[in-house]
Parts: sequence; C-alpha cells; structure tokens
Amino acid sequence: MNRISNIVMTMIAATAIGAAGSLRAAERGVEIEHLGVNNTLVRVTADGKYLILPVQESNDEATVNVLVDGKTDKTLSVRLAKSKVDYTVPLKIEDYKGKKVLLNVVTSQSRSSVREAKEDACWQNISVSDTFDTSNREKFRPAYHHTPLYGWMNDPNGMFYKDGEWHLCYQWNPYGSKWQNLSWGHSVSRDLIHWEHRPDAVIEPDGLGMIFSGSSAVDRSGSAGFGKDAVVAMYTSAAASQIQSLAWSDDNGETFTKYDGNPVLTLDSEARDPNMFWGAERNVWILVLAHALDHEMLIFSSPDMKDWTLESSFGRGLGAQDGVWECPDLFELPVNGESGKKWVLLCNLNPGGPFGGSATQYFIGDFDGKTFTSDTDDSGKVPTKWLDYGKDHYATVSFSDAPDGRRTVIGWMSNWQYAPEVPTMQFRSANTLPREVGIFRAPDGQLYVSSTPSPEVDALRGALVKSVSKTSLGSKARTYSIPELCEIDMEISPKKAESVEIELSNAAGEKVVMVYDAKSDSLSFDRRKSGIVDFSQDFPAVTVSPAYTDGDKVGLRIFIDRSSIEVFGKDGRFAMTNLVFPNSPYSRLSVRATGGSARLSDLKIYSITVE
Repeated sequence: MNRISNIVMTMIAATAIGAAGSLRAAERGVEIEHLGVNNTLVRVTADGKYLILPVQESNDEATVNVLVDGKTDKTLSVRLAKSKVDYTVPLKIEDYKGKKVLLNVVTSQSRSSVREAKEDACWQNISVSDTFDTSNREKFRPAYHHTPLYGWMNDPNGMFYKDGEWHLCYQWNPYGSKWQNLSWGHSVSRDLIHWEHRPDAVIEPDGLGMIFSGSSAVDRSGSAGFGKDAVVAMYTSAAASQIQSLAWSDDNGETFTKYDGNPVLTLDSEARDPNMFWGAERNVWILVLAHALDHEMLIFSSPDMKDWTLESSFGRGLGAQDGVWECPDLFELPVNGESGKKWVLLCNLNPGGPFGGSATQYFIGDFDGKTFTSDTDDSGKVPTKWLDYGKDHYATVSFSDAPDGRRTVIGWMSNWQYAPEVPTMQFRSANTLPREVGIFRAPDGQLYVSSTPSPEVDALRGALVKSVSKTSLGSKARTYSIPELCEIDMEISPKKAESVEIELSNAAGEKVVMVYDAKSDSLSFDRRKSGIVDFSQDFPAVTVSPAYTDGDKVGLRIFIDRSSIEVFGKDGRFAMTNLVFPNSPYSRLSVRATGGSARLSDLKIYSITVE
C-alpha cells in the first residue's frame, strides 16, 4: 500500500492549476519568449523547489533543454499541454538556487504563426512552486500494491535488501505517465507492504543515454573498489546503443554515484538488463545479460564488476521465441520435499506470452558457474514454462541479499500491449504483491516453480467477514457479499461436477468469471465483461492456467484490489495476475457447479486493512 510521503509534497489543488493560467508569467516566476512557431525560451525568475510543467497526453513530445548558467544540465521529453492540462509534473529546481535557469523548448506542434503558438495551455500554466501535490486523484490506484506517486513506471529493477530494509527501484518517468525519460525511481519498505517513496530518481539519464533496467548487489568484500558493503548497481545505458554501466552507493542506496569509467561492458549488438550476483564457488561475480534480439542470455564473470569475461550463452531456439528476451534472473532453490537443488533462469519476453504480449517464462536446470543447462521433458525437449498465467505479470526479478535464504520476487503488473492506455493519468502501472518462489514436482513428474504471496502479505488481513466450513454446490449459485478490498480463500472439491464457476460481480453487472475445469485440471479467468475494457482490443481476454493438483481438491487464494486480481493455487502451484477496471467495486462472490454436484470448503473472506 502507498504511504504518501510528506518529504516533498502537499498542495496545488486542482483549482490552483486553473488559477495559474490567470496569472501573468512574471507572477508565476517565469519569463517566456517565443522565438518561432516551434521554439520557446522559458527563464526562471523566482526561487522555488519546482517548476511545474503542464502535460497533455495526446500531444507529441517536446524537447526541453535545461540550461544552468549557460550550460546544459539535462534534456527532457515532455508532452507539454496545447489545448488543455491533463495533469502537471515537477521539474526540481531548488538545487539551482542563485543560478540562471533557462529552458530551451522545441516542440513538434504544427503552428501557422507565433501568435497561435503563444496560446498553448502550457505557457499559460507553467509556474514556480514550493509544493507539488501527490495526493491520489485516481479511482483505480491500488490500495495495497506498490505504485509510483506519479508518472510512468515499468520494470522493477535494482532490488536489494540491506539492514532491515527492502529497496525497490523501478523504471520511472518523472515527467509524464507514458514511457520516456527513464530513470531509476526508488521506494523503501521494512515489511514489503508499506512503501516510503523517495522523492528523486536515484540514477538519472546522462550522456550515455536513458537508464534502463538492471540489478543491485551488496559488495561484502569491496571487490569493486567502492568500499566494503557498498551497494553496486549495474544498469543499461540506452541511447544509440545499449551498453552496461555501474553506479555505487555508500549510504545504503539513498544516493548513487556513477562510476567514472562507464561503460564497463559493450557489445556490437543489442543487450540489456544486466543481473549480477556473487558466485561463491568460483569467488567471482556472475552476470546474466539479455541478448534481446538474439533470444538468448549471455553469462559473464568478473572479479571486480568492471572487467567481464564471456563464459557462455543460453537459449537460442529454446522456450518461447516470439519476442525479445529481457530482464533475466538466475538463482538456486531447493526442490520441495526432495534433497536436491536446482537452478532457475527467469526470462521475460515481449511479445510472445501465452495470451499475447509480455510474460515471464523460466527454465529449470543446472549451473556450474559458467554454463546453464536446462532440464528436458520425457521427450528430450526443453519445455516452455510460465511463472504466471495472467496477462499482467512481467519483468519479474528477485531481491538480492534477501534474508533467511529467501527468494522474493516482484513483477510489473501490466502488459506492453496496452500499458500506456490503461484508464489512469496521474500514474501508470503497479507492481504485483511480493512473492516467494520455490520448486515443486507436479503429478506429471516435471519440476515447476511455485509462487506464493510473501508471508508479510498476511498482515494485510483485517476482519474475517465470512467463514464457511463446508457447503455443497449445485447449479444454483451460492452468493456472498465481499468488501471492495479483500482476500478470498477457498477449497473446491469437484466430485461429480464437470466444473466449478466462481464469479465476482457488481450491481452494474460487470463481472469476472473464473472456472475450474475438473477434466483438464485448469483454471480460467474471463475479464471480457469486467468493467472498462474498450481502451485496447487486447485487453478483453480469457486466460487459463494448469492447476497441478495432486488430488481431488484445488485450493485458491484470491486478492482483489481496486484494479487487479491475483489468484494463487494451493502451495503456489500456479499464479494468475490480471488487471480489471470495474466502474464500481465488485461486491458479490458467487460459486456454483455445472454438470453435477461439488463441494466448497474452508471459505474465508477477509477485508484488507489499508492505513
């Protein structure tokens, strides 16, 4: 859940945005000079923390060059408002106090004259302010999932645990709610549920490009030369090429300093999203790098995170190959109920997911410190396996240095097919609940990765609003009231039924229908009538997951937030994550059987407590 930070922000109510337009430029702390139909200078003439930039999402991006004392400090891409202001974003200027700040703005707007260009809404509303309002204005902002306070977010990256705190970095655009200006945003939590948002990006774009995804690790020995226990981040610098760079922190990730020898790894082809960890057996750092367009992962080693040796590659022709490979992660896990251990290689790809767009596939196998070798099925082939069978689970990676041997992961809760179009504006995208991954052997004899909500998630439970120990199911639905925010646990025994249908609905008739099919041992999720679905032709969908049951029962754990539903099978044997945008919250749970009788047992409905 988001704890709105008081570090930066409190006001500018919506009325204040409109009022700004009635003030003269000088009263708003700026001087505006139009040089032509596509070029405008904005001089900052007042002290303040922020320059408030008005945004209109339907506009093309303007290039904003920020000059400080005559030298370019940064360059932004912003969809500056033309005919209306959808929302505003802050450009932090307090560090420039006492200096001359000039914005050289180049737009691509078609204008017949300078006179017409002067009428753009951005010039009437741009202003200097000491505050920026981040109070939530979105009905679909999740109540208990991590989101950015404002702006665009995609991949989680650079996640690590240190000194009792979980650090979640993420791909962030602070200057709009669509993809651009990628930096690393930063949030911190002591319990994986309540997140404190850091106000500034910890790693910002530079002359090498935008800051794409990567990883962080605690350098216990100081092998990289940045000090013992320094947090070292490795990320992709993305401009004309994609190259790998380092930054380090000696204050537990609060601030990062870029290595002056960047880049540390270059290739003559597209490669990104470096994921590194300490390889204790060889006493070297191991790096997995996505060779995106070649649909493979490259494995490197290094004694110091700076000089990297290519050891091997994995993946060409294996698994899902329809999209680019991205965001790898490689780690070892014990096999549940067995004595051995296996390695898991996460491989996110887009497109090519099981139901279109982006998804997370994985491989289980062995790693000798240099080469990863995948297990095969009974036919001798490397099977394609999915970590989550919903539409909205991508870029899944784990926290480094997690305590007690845990392997805790978080994913991006969206899909590249429609992520920029979902019905929010103040922010876009959320993260999944934190999950613990493991390995289990299914009835088919194959090993699979399990995914269960992290134990910290239990603390979200509020009142037990309904409990049913056992009841029979037939063609007439049994219906129960549910809170807007809730967790639903249940166990289903199909018995003689062909299927069991679980429906979540509201008074307007919007609904999500989940069906457990006994014959195929699978669960489907139909969101075609779930609420607002018309913003993308790819959003209305039915997703299906194998249940991997080992008996005649299937256990379900369902989490409902304002715009998402996450379904977990018993012991995490499957997971399914889907966004939903109902016009009013779902208020009813209905369960019925088809083709015979079934049994519902251990039904518990918990409200979810939000501070």
